[in-house]
Amino acid sequence: MSGELLFVIGTLAGWVGGLAAARALVLALRLLLRPVGLDPARTRTSLGVTALVAAAGLLILAATPMAGPAKPPAWWIPLAWIYTPFQGLLVVGSVVMVVLRLCQAFLGLSEFERAERRKAAAAWGLVAVVGVVWFRSSNAPVVVFRGFVPLTPALAGGMVCLVVATMAIMVSAARFAAGRGWSKAIVSHLALMVGSVVFGLPFAWLVITSFKEDRDMASPNGIVWIPKVQIEVPYQDPDDPLLVTEMDGRRVETSIIERRPDGTLELDVIKPGSLRGTTLERRPDQVKEIPKMIPVVSQVRDGVTIVGRVIKELNDGRRRVEITEPAAMKGQVFEANPGDLEPVRRVGLRTQNYTDALEFLPPETNMGLVYLRNTLLLVVLTVLGTLLSSAIVAYAFSRLRFPGKNFLFMVLLSTMMLPGAVTLLPTFLIFRSLGMIDTLYPIWIPAFFASAFNVFLLRQFFMTIPMELEDAAKIDGCSYLRTFWQVMLPQVKPALAVIAIWTFMGAWNNFMGPLIYVNSPENMPISYALQLFQGDRGGEPGLLMAAATMTMLPVLALFFFAQKYFIEGVTLSGLGGR
Repeated sequence: MSGELLFVIGTLAGWVGGLAAARALVLALRLLLRPVGLDPARTRTSLGVTALVAAAGLLILAATPMAGPAKPPAWWIPLAWIYTPFQGLLVVGSVVMVVLRLCQAFLGLSEFERAERRKAAAAWGLVAVVGVVWFRSSNAPVVVFRGFVPLTPALAGGMVCLVVATMAIMVSAARFAAGRGWSKAIVSHLALMVGSVVFGLPFAWLVITSFKEDRDMASPNGIVWIPKVQIEVPYQDPDDPLLVTEMDGRRVETSIIERRPDGTLELDVIKPGSLRGTTLERRPDQVKEIPKMIPVVSQVRDGVTIVGRVIKELNDGRRRVEITEPAAMKGQVFEANPGDLEPVRRVGLRTQNYTDALEFLPPETNMGLVYLRNTLLLVVLTVLGTLLSSAIVAYAFSRLRFPGKNFLFMVLLSTMMLPGAVTLLPTFLIFRSLGMIDTLYPIWIPAFFASAFNVFLLRQFFMTIPMELEDAAKIDGCSYLRTFWQVMLPQVKPALAVIAIWTFMGAWNNFMGPLIYVNSPENMPISYALQLFQGDRGGEPGLLMAAATMTMLPVLALFFFAQKYFIEGVTLSGLGGR
């Protein structure tokens, strides 16, 4: 038998033995603490069987020569992974299922259950035989990856103590809360809290990253959760002053390229980023000098920490630093390589990422306000069109009588089975023939032609409203339209709120529609603009996360103010997994 196979067998036996030992510990604690509803005889039997499995697994691990690619440490946990094509995976999976079904047959409570488990084991055994034949005929290679997780005695002992304490607390809590319903509430709330933390971590990372400097994006110590910012101080640079002027009504920061004999200045735009590299000509009276913000750095010399400010970036890459601390050396100037200097930083948020992200947007978008205007226009028209058209059609199908009503309703529902890719090209050709390409019309006009799912949802709501309300409205002289508007619609406000919220989110995040129909930046919504921003500034995670955070803010505000209707949406639409 090869060393790789022995390693896999030993690893599998060790993990089975370890898990069985943990299970035996839980059973022993249950016998010791005797929670309500415990069957001592059955628990002792399970404990004995589990202890035998644990002992057998750990003995096999101890007796198996575990030769890995490197010498194992004194304390270790074996790890093995088999890389094989589908045929090999089929064999491995079938063998595992055979063993599992045989164990279930051995532990079955009735003869019928044991017989069913034996039949399942035989079926999986047949699959395993077929897999072996298939695998041998394919001559596929098998690669075994072997390794060890090193442990120290202190870490191993701590892990064992932690497992024992956790299991004891769980069993004690079950015993204390049994019969009062507390255990279910505790478990439910713990699960909700754990889920909130797990699903909230990506959002927390997004927001924190939007306030980070580039040096904190990747760290050998893992994710940086507490951002720091470079300390900067104002400085009037006599050699290369920072000048402010206006360009097309926008404030721009520039540096001097050339001072011409006639007194005019040729300027290079530095900020905003979207205009960087643009050259201007201005008279001295049209510009204003402002101080630069220069970084503060430190260096250790002979055990003394020197703090200074970078007053000039030299052409050879070095930095000229003016010392500010200690006081005895204040005012002295030295030059050093960037690698010999440490930035002086403090805990804080780099809010500049947000302004920089907006400044990098094209000038014609007016700092992103054009994107916001287009998105709000799409959201308002889409929500309005969806609510009106879906409610009118649903009311007609639920209350009016006309020939072929049921057939037409079934045809409407059948459109839900059509994939969007099927109707994509015909819809595009229709709007192109109407001359609506590179406009927002193709994105919001379809909302005024109802949605099959929304019609179905509202129709079911309308059908639950008593006919007496409609009859009373007719007696009072209301027409169908007035009855629909003043009597029926107020009765289905929860469903309308649900449809409005989900439509809002769909319209806000709609990317495919603008991608197909919109070409010019002045017609782009936020979702499309964010994708283009990612392609342009993808190498600057801070700016990208800041842009993504600003894009999410309206949706987050909607969620916090309308979370009641989100929950109702899950219940009413049947999307809750029940």
